[in-house]
Amino acid sequence: MKKSLWQAREVRDKALEEAYEYFDQKIRLLPKLPTGKVNPTARGLEDNDVDAFRHAYVSGVFTQVFGENTADVFGRLNELDPTSLYSNSQNPGSENMDLWNNSIGRKYGKKTNSRKVLLRKIHEALKKGELITDPDDTRKYRGAKGDPGKSSKPVVAIGKSKSGRNERFYDTSKQIEFSREEFIAKIEEGAYPGYTVKNIRGTPTPVSNPDDRRSNNHS
Repeated sequence: MKKSLWQAREVRDKALEEAYEYFDQKIRLLPKLPTGKVNPTARGLEDNDVDAFRHAYVSGVFTQVFGENTADVFGRLNELDPTSLYSNSQNPGSENMDLWNNSIGRKYGKKTNSRKVLLRKIHEALKKGELITDPDDTRKYRGAKGDPGKSSKPVVAIGKSKSGRNERFYDTSKQIEFSREEFIAKIEEGAYPGYTVKNIRGTPTPVSNPDDRRSNNHS
């Protein structure tokens, strides 16, 4: 089944609910809405163990569903989103904390297929001190930072066919979603010099161009 960007947001929102529910039941009680669900806008959910747990888990789920690279880009885009419901801390160390925890989530997302197992792994990482729960923690995230939309390769795959072929793509700089055919057309027009089209098992397929040469943009 193809997954669109809209469905990717559904994956994120569902993962957030799962993270809060697990934390509330297995770690400590969290503020609730009248419906009984955790209130995601309540005070006390930022720059602490809840914050660390949800970032790691959501990143892990994205890794399971979309792959490590896309999970990384989505995580960094979230840090740049001023409307995000779960990244509105003003502490200067919060971005480092979130990016660190996202990376731990990707680590365990690659190692697991089950969300239940992933929840337990993130819980274990929290108990072992592998996650950063305080923005003043001196550990520094050394991976990629900054605005992924400014990259020469701003497009990430967000959906696959049943056979595993990437079929939906998202331009993080222009916030545009493409089908495989639409993205191929844009590449062949020269709009995306960081990508090329290759014939993989008889099907034209967009791929990232490792050397970024414009001459390699066509199969």
